[in-house]
Amino acid sequence: MTSDRALDGILVVDKPAGPTSHDIVAAARRALGLRKIGHLGTLDPMASGVLPLVVGRATRLASLFTGANKQYEAVIRLGLVTDSYDITGTVVGGSDAEEVESLPPPGAEEVRKAAAGFLGSHPQRPPLVSAKKVGGVRAYALARKQVPVELTPVTVTIDTLSLLAVEGKRVHCRLVCSSGFYVRSLAHDLGQRLGCGGCLEALRRERHGPFSLEHAVPFAALMEDGLTAASRILPMHGLVPNLPSIVVTAAGARRASHGNPLSHADIAASEDMPASTLNSRVRVLDAERRLLAIAELRPDRLLHPKIVLV
Repeated sequence: MTSDRALDGILVVDKPAGPTSHDIVAAARRALGLRKIGHLGTLDPMASGVLPLVVGRATRLASLFTGANKQYEAVIRLGLVTDSYDITGTVVGGSDAEEVESLPPPGAEEVRKAAAGFLGSHPQRPPLVSAKKVGGVRAYALARKQVPVELTPVTVTIDTLSLLAVEGKRVHCRLVCSSGFYVRSLAHDLGQRLGCGGCLEALRRERHGPFSLEHAVPFAALMEDGLTAASRILPMHGLVPNLPSIVVTAAGARRASHGNPLSHADIAASEDMPASTLNSRVRVLDAERRLLAIAELRPDRLLHPKIVLV
């Protein structure tokens, strides 16, 4: 089909609701005929949207994206509390689950005021049905066995939280949040704060770091024609554009490919050693602007390759 080297990069898939992130990775391996594929961040089965897949040598760059912010559009269902904090779980409470006449749902202004309290950084307790590990075991595995679990709250951040609409018991919102944030927990906690309970009804990830729906290939298109989907892979030289770059000489390229430190002599005359702080990272490019490595500036003032891509 296509050479493995041409498949190095990131393929952004528009995941449909239903399959797991692992299912998408397995399907992409079959469609592209390549085993070396992973993803940059799990999406729950019920969620859809941006799922960036690292392909080929780009799998070595995955660690550079672990702290990326995410943007979501979500629908929160007020009045129901579930064990998984989303609509697929078992109902365990909430105003709609009580066998009494339910009160009217909170109004838009009440919801807006309650939601505003989640802006900024705050501790968040992950859902009991989650991939968090407890003693080396995934929390969801313990939950299935009905083993009592106490998950430690983790500090997370919401940069923006916009209410798009409040329609009866459904709250439509868009948010930008830190890595590790659970929108399911937000739905649960918002319901608790409003006194009626709540769970996540729908979720679509619109952006993961620099990757958005504009870059995404529909999952159905990937399954129908892997070769065409492969043409949408974002090449490695365009990744991590936030890192400064240097272009090395032919000798410098050889040194970088073997993981050897780079000095001023290894940098092309048209480029200068970046005047940056110690331990900062730079992209190392060859004369054709191909990404060779990610290097780190050390106290010896040499650039030490940390991730070698050739």
